[in-house]
Amino acid sequence: MLISTLAFACMNTTVKYLKSVPTFEIVFFRSLGSLFFTLSFLLKNKIPMIGKNNKLLILRALAGTSSMTFFFMSVKYLSIGTAVSIRYIAPIFSAIFAVFLLKEKIKPIQWSFFVISLIGVFILKGFDHHLNTTGLILVLLASVLSGLVFVIINKIGKTEHPIVIVNYFMMFGTVLGGVLSINNWVTPKGIEWLFLVFLGVFGYVGQVFMTKAFQTASTNIVAPVKYFEVIYTATFGVFLFGEVYTLYSFLGIALIIGGLILNIWYKSKMNNS
Repeated sequence: MLISTLAFACMNTTVKYLKSVPTFEIVFFRSLGSLFFTLSFLLKNKIPMIGKNNKLLILRALAGTSSMTFFFMSVKYLSIGTAVSIRYIAPIFSAIFAVFLLKEKIKPIQWSFFVISLIGVFILKGFDHHLNTTGLILVLLASVLSGLVFVIINKIGKTEHPIVIVNYFMMFGTVLGGVLSINNWVTPKGIEWLFLVFLGVFGYVGQVFMTKAFQTASTNIVAPVKYFEVIYTATFGVFLFGEVYTLYSFLGIALIIGGLILNIWYKSKMNNS
């Protein structure tokens, strides 16, 4: 999971660096790079790429691509550590979707943990004057859609191979990003080409190692480690882009992550009891 979070942090930092490249173009290259790996895996292992739950797979791909696009847009307005932190409130929206779509029940204490995380967002917005409103709206949209993705994947369950699900996502991102880039194409210059190639590599490595982590250790141990992505990304932001984090920034981020880790701890405790 530490390798996974470092890869995702590198991807986030690369997106921040590519500020002169249009967002849909970044989505295109990020998706195309990972698509190379997913297609190769499916073909090598002779796994059918069509899948069985086409409607759910397409819906997951649409929600995932939209979430990714909004997040990449938000990075152009926010410090990358803040953007990643707010995006991580996706489990709150996932829980809300699960109540209505999967008829799941959320304990009152879990809602209190979610409130702690939301207070962190309000602190970031209310006291951190570096927080751009447009960026906040974009990353919240990314978080809502990411929460929907979790529920859709849960609905799909084990009926599909994980790489088939990711492959749909990457195919959709490649097509949508490519089509929407046609009229606003900006030809990358010099080292930007290399960074665009690495977007897909970082994304794929992050996805693979995250999957391996969840396969080899219990969720309550692995899941909290995922929040190291915030630490990695914020550190890159400070040293590479000169981003500034105030005391309120750290307090807000700590509350967001703290509330979500408490929820993971409580769920694992309930599952083991």
